[in-house]
Amino acid sequence: MIRINQMKLNIDDTKEDLEKKIIKLLRISKNDLLSYHVVKQSIDARNKNEIKYILSVEASIKDEKKIQRRKNVNITKPKDITYEFLIDGTKKMKTRPIIIGAGPAGLFCAYMLAKAGYMPLLIERGEEVYKRVETVNHFFTENELNTESNVAFGEGGAGTFSDGKLNTLVKDRFSRNHKILEIFVEHGAPSDILYRQKPHIGTDKLRDVVKNIREDIIKNGGEVLFNTKATDFMIEKNKVVGLQIERKEKNQITKKIIKSDIIVVAIGHSARDTFHMLHERGLSLNKKSFAVGVRIEHPQILISKNQYGENYTKLPPAEYKLTHQTKDGRSVYSFCMCPGGFVVNASTEEKGIVTNGMSNYKRDERNANSAIIVSVTPDDFEGDSPLAGIEFQRRWEGLAYQCGNGFIPVQLYGDLVQNKKSTTIGSINPNIKGKYTLSNLNKCLPSYITKSLVEGIQAFDNKIHGFANEEAILSGVETRTSSPVRILRNEFFESNIKGIYPCGEGAGYAGGITSAAMDGVKVAEAIAHRFAP
Repeated sequence: MIRINQMKLNIDDTKEDLEKKIIKLLRISKNDLLSYHVVKQSIDARNKNEIKYILSVEASIKDEKKIQRRKNVNITKPKDITYEFLIDGTKKMKTRPIIIGAGPAGLFCAYMLAKAGYMPLLIERGEEVYKRVETVNHFFTENELNTESNVAFGEGGAGTFSDGKLNTLVKDRFSRNHKILEIFVEHGAPSDILYRQKPHIGTDKLRDVVKNIREDIIKNGGEVLFNTKATDFMIEKNKVVGLQIERKEKNQITKKIIKSDIIVVAIGHSARDTFHMLHERGLSLNKKSFAVGVRIEHPQILISKNQYGENYTKLPPAEYKLTHQTKDGRSVYSFCMCPGGFVVNASTEEKGIVTNGMSNYKRDERNANSAIIVSVTPDDFEGDSPLAGIEFQRRWEGLAYQCGNGFIPVQLYGDLVQNKKSTTIGSINPNIKGKYTLSNLNKCLPSYITKSLVEGIQAFDNKIHGFANEEAILSGVETRTSSPVRILRNEFFESNIKGIYPCGEGAGYAGGITSAAMDGVKVAEAIAHRFAP
């Protein structure tokens, strides 16, 4: 196999044009090219009049030795880095491992353990994915919240109702990231996620993928229980020996204790009652920094034209990533940007409002949206409790509920600047899943946040002309950007209570679908390193 890096293609080039370029660069005949596939693809839009696709391609040819003798820094022999799940544990398990939470971390931890013969039990407080979709859609239309199954809780985790982004900044020398993408593709994700610079699945396709992964877990000896909540840990001599669960079936709630000395805590960042329980049971927790702000909506055409010029119709809907450091030293940045998507009501508690963003795979809705958020640190929280960040979130979510009279509070950007309630929508129609009402977001965010938001949005207008449009739609509040808590763990991935393995985004060790899935794989590896199947 030969790898060719930094191949440039015009945006109108075809598959045949790509093949001709490979043949020309390698200086071979068409018959010498046996096969090829794209391993990386990005867009270079620095010159809007000459936008290019930048590709890395691996090709199989008849005489590789002949090519390797030629000097071209962009033509190399690819490194063979294949992920390996090593099972070298010898300790006999007394019970099967339990994984709490069927988000990306828990789902991939259970998948890897099931494939390796550990027969895990995966429990999830919410519903299986398609029942969950019905419940969430009912909430969007009727504003009747199910506090156990919603945009944050249920099969697939919060990522199921998102854009399904799969890019990560985690360094990956063991090829876990690529393995996770391969598993996604094996279970129904589009194959282009294997090579796109910024891969995404989309909420519509992700639902089938997580269902297929769950079915594979069961097929390989695992068990999955929905509507099942962890309510307490059984701990003896600083070791976990069991888990108390509460299960809802046919409107009946039953409680039972399951014995286990291996419990993976892969809860999401919104499992506040579980954080309280862990704190009461003596697990070491720390409060941590995160960010809060609003969702902002612009017409997708505005973003795409700014990024690609008049060629925008020939390219996928454009994304953006923006950062700004305020005069007061706070970071303002875009987060979870959703091209051609929806703003969604992601609330999990009564009398609290939280927003998030969501896109389908095609990203073909009229508006682009993104969280614009401002960094907050433990110095901004009241009290010394490791759960102080949760109470900080609750305060502003409660005020958002009041500002919106139980609905998502929405405001035009120009009215935020003037600190006045919006009374009418301008030229940009909101694209929101969930009921909303016009309001004044200054009343449900700290003044230092709104001041930073205004400074940041004005700065972003220098990069994307029209970003500070007075009629841009703001929705609030965005508070669940990352976990406000970190559950401490050692180099063996265990907490201070032996046998409990904190894992994923809720535990404070990830920040998105892929990094959470990677952390789930790491914890599965740690278990396989200690225990035999």
